[in-house]
Amino acid sequence: MSTPCSSWSIERANDWHQRQPFLIGCNYNPRTAINQLEMWQAETFDLQTIDQELGWAESLGFNSLRVSLHDLLWQQDSQGFLSRLDRFLGVAAKHKIGAMFVLFDSCWHPFPRLGKQRDPEPGVHNSGWVQSPGVAALRDHDLFATLQDYVTGVVSHFADDLRVQVWDIWNEPDNPNTTAYPARDMGDQKTTAAVEYLPIAFDWARAGKPNQPLTSAIWSGDWQNDETLKPFERLQLELSDIVTFHNYASADDLEKRILQLKRFNRPMLCTEYMARGNGSSFAGSLPVLKKHNVGAYNWGFVAGRSQTHYPWDSWSKYYDPIEPPLWFHEIFRPDGQPYDSAEVALIRSIAKP
Repeated sequence: MSTPCSSWSIERANDWHQRQPFLIGCNYNPRTAINQLEMWQAETFDLQTIDQELGWAESLGFNSLRVSLHDLLWQQDSQGFLSRLDRFLGVAAKHKIGAMFVLFDSCWHPFPRLGKQRDPEPGVHNSGWVQSPGVAALRDHDLFATLQDYVTGVVSHFADDLRVQVWDIWNEPDNPNTTAYPARDMGDQKTTAAVEYLPIAFDWARAGKPNQPLTSAIWSGDWQNDETLKPFERLQLELSDIVTFHNYASADDLEKRILQLKRFNRPMLCTEYMARGNGSSFAGSLPVLKKHNVGAYNWGFVAGRSQTHYPWDSWSKYYDPIEPPLWFHEIFRPDGQPYDSAEVALIRSIAKP
């Protein structure tokens, strides 16, 4: 196991934060892509739609997008992949938006494959999203080691690029994925693998000498003091330059979590929030995030092939495939009309005061 690399000092992290605006945006995937592979593969890279949707993001006052990448894209064609990332960043910059790139993700389908991606399962949330790396790499030390070139290569290429704001090394690395793929994923072994591989992934990223902060968000558990943190959460926080976290609960719970995490004296970003059916709303959460100067990235933007306007329980419960009764995530319909005009007005009032 690699020796954990050194994170930024508290002073460096807060100096970085002071030079940023209030970071506000969303987890972004274009409506024409079911997952990361479909977003970035040459055959389905839809820059025209991305440009249109980022215009809608600019109209809200968004200045940052959290965007997931995939290791298989590097293996397929590293130079082509980097070129498409550069073109994406160029379009985002035209709309005054930066990016937080997510290198790895342990949620949803455990066995990603290049090429044509399957069509969405009607009425099912994220029916085609894929893990990066797949669980095959988490079960094989030699296979995981081959990912070093991907991590270091992508980070080093954009290490001095002001259009990249943050590197999110791994999304929910210990997520057991029991909702959708309980028999096909690793279960409790996912945490064991994450404990071993997360420090290595951070080391690979730091070898790229980035001028942007590195992070991995804590997403569940009890954070009220150091004793209640799970060992893996402590590891994530120790490795990260800035504190990132997820919260899909009420505004009161969100504020409680923020106050708990302030003890680390580092900048904070909430890199996932807003699930209407779960009690997490723009009206409740966004004012709290702005009050505490915690960066705000809601899940979803435009309803499309990812179908995350359907709730998590759509994996086990039937919903009308035309439209759920209450949208879970997303802000806009495919034609650019708001799902809720009052929400859009609120977002604009906070993002563009």
